[in-house]
Amino acid sequence: MHDATDSAAYRDPDLPVARRVEDLLDRMTVEEKAGQLVGTWAGHLHHLNEVDDVADLVREHGLGAAAPFGWGGSIGTEVDEIVDIVNDLQDVALEETRLGIPLLFNVDAVHGHAYVAGATVFPNGLGAAATWNPELIEAGADITATEVTATGAHQNYSPTCDVGREPRWGRVFETFGESPRLVAEMAAAKIRGYQGEGVEDDDSVIATAKHFPAYSEPERGEDAAPVDVSEYKLRNTFVPPFEAAFEAGVESVMPCYNSINGEPIHGSERYLTDLLRGDLGFDGHIVSDWGGIRHLTEEHKTARDLREAVYDSRTAGLDIASVGNDREAEALVDLVESGDLAESVVDESVRRVLELKFRLGLFEDPYVEKGAALETVGADDHQQAALETAREALTLCANDGILPLSGDEDVFVGGPNADDLLHQVGGWSVESAEHVAGTTIREELEAHVDGAVSYEQGAELAAKLDVEAAAEKAADADVAVLALGEGWYLHEFGAGSPRTETGEFPTREQLDLPEPQQALVDAVVETGTPVVGVLVTGRPLAVERLDEQADAVLMAYYPGTRGGKAVAETLVGANDPSGRLPITVPRSTAQTDAHHDYLNQPRPIGDHEHPDSYDPLYEFGHGLSYTDFEYRGVAVDDTDVGPGDTVDVEVTVANVGERDGSEVVQVYSSAEGTTLVRPERELAGFERVDLDAGEERTVAVQVPVERLGVYAPGDGHRVEAGDYDLVVGDERRTITVDGEYL
Repeated sequence: MHDATDSAAYRDPDLPVARRVEDLLDRMTVEEKAGQLVGTWAGHLHHLNEVDDVADLVREHGLGAAAPFGWGGSIGTEVDEIVDIVNDLQDVALEETRLGIPLLFNVDAVHGHAYVAGATVFPNGLGAAATWNPELIEAGADITATEVTATGAHQNYSPTCDVGREPRWGRVFETFGESPRLVAEMAAAKIRGYQGEGVEDDDSVIATAKHFPAYSEPERGEDAAPVDVSEYKLRNTFVPPFEAAFEAGVESVMPCYNSINGEPIHGSERYLTDLLRGDLGFDGHIVSDWGGIRHLTEEHKTARDLREAVYDSRTAGLDIASVGNDREAEALVDLVESGDLAESVVDESVRRVLELKFRLGLFEDPYVEKGAALETVGADDHQQAALETAREALTLCANDGILPLSGDEDVFVGGPNADDLLHQVGGWSVESAEHVAGTTIREELEAHVDGAVSYEQGAELAAKLDVEAAAEKAADADVAVLALGEGWYLHEFGAGSPRTETGEFPTREQLDLPEPQQALVDAVVETGTPVVGVLVTGRPLAVERLDEQADAVLMAYYPGTRGGKAVAETLVGANDPSGRLPITVPRSTAQTDAHHDYLNQPRPIGDHEHPDSYDPLYEFGHGLSYTDFEYRGVAVDDTDVGPGDTVDVEVTVANVGERDGSEVVQVYSSAEGTTLVRPERELAGFERVDLDAGEERTVAVQVPVERLGVYAPGDGHRVEAGDYDLVVGDERRTITVDGEYL
């Protein structure tokens, strides 16, 4: 159908991308330009869009982006049907539109290509961060990109750069925890893994840093609720991971749903243009979160109608409306043709979109091969990488000596998460267990112990089952393993999941174990059989009572398709638990604002009358091992440094136990005498080290002096001259920064 000749410049792959973009842009009508800036979906969202509906939208409105698979309500789940959908829709775009512009497909592959049957599913965000191993996370992201591209998608709506400061929030499990430094390192690692040497690579995808600039500390812990935040906190807590994403070369940014200081971000020129493109220098393309534009009129109520919402988002700086459908495309055309929106605004966004499509090679070959996709998705070596990540994520929070098990014990297994694959992979994953290529904790314990393994669930997430039967079986065992915690959920703990009803646990009002799970714990503890609590959970639950009752507590997070095996291996000692908490575990729901990097403050009536500012159940960075480590001396390579220097913090770490193990050396910084109030301590750097039994090694952690600085509202980032302490364990070394502010 397209009438562009084969000799058109934009069809010549040997020409520079910029020339191809301008040639194609010059040929486009307003309608075709608008179409390139609007996407759609196949599946159940506001209404059902069939694949044929998507094809019609491409033909009639020239829509340039789509999500026919790879998200929660999508039509496509099986690999073979996904490939057919992709190829059929690309054929429509290339052969049945005037200019033959290929489609850009996007997915939510936030912890593996997890919305596709049989895919490799890695631990969700918090679990990934618990590895404190950016290289491992980068390798996993590279695998995810390989599986995503094999099925025909080009953009991944990941990584999450939000700093997890609110454990009641239903999306905290997507984050890399509470430390801006840890989040920055992990987000940058994912971007490197997704994008490789560049999106021109065959197995790379466009990474999307989200949700800019501050989503994760909403009022009431309610998803998408307003965030009121000072410029000081915005720039020093929430923005740094995005700055790391830009340094890593991220190609795309997604705004947050919420308003900040009264401005909804999808319609805010202050945040999307002045801050993102101006101050921070981002020059990639900006995609809406799915309902972000519609929310301006329907929820935020800052726009009178959809047309005004589209205008606000475009003048703010948005490039692609992810699921705008025909309504937003038509509104955009009307805005330009009426003269209310300058066509140059649209042209600038179209340039960004077309540039990506050319760089991705879509004009030359947008199709995918079914056999290759089937071989790639969930490949054995990919699943092995997921197992390695789950092993390193598992965090032993408490242990009275019951672990590791010898493997000869008779083991009772119970709890709602012992034999449920959907709970094990968690949200942003398929919703049918038949589509999960994994094994459960129960199945893997049966394979890893020589003694008898009995099972009785005893409780659902929020409902009692046969607790008495569970207690009877536990009484006959040598040890009881209770897999507790949360199940599959999204956003506000539901989002259409068949597993829970809105208002039931998990919910933001409750961080402690619900009564049915606690009743199971009580009944098993009453038998006298030692108890190991395994927490399969998205959030840091307040489990002080479990900590008092159990002989060991293992944090499994949402460990993914190979999480069951990783848990079993760890319980029997085949894997040393080496995860460290990326987020504080509170004592109660009342302690939800506890985080390690709290600001210094006065204590007007004295320290002895002031409760500890930071006294959680388990601290940030905490994690036990089956061996013992000693730190033997901390040194810095230079004590007098300039603002642009890097300090090497060296420490000798010795494994003085009888087992091989891994330690995470954590370096914290603190400052005194600065003009702005600073945290009592904050993570400045870290390094993971593997040590054989009896081995010792000197580890160097690099700390750029710039990290010791602060963003001062009105003045920008600066490192003040003065003394700073670098702290490792109980030892601290002071360095002096000379020179002027940066």
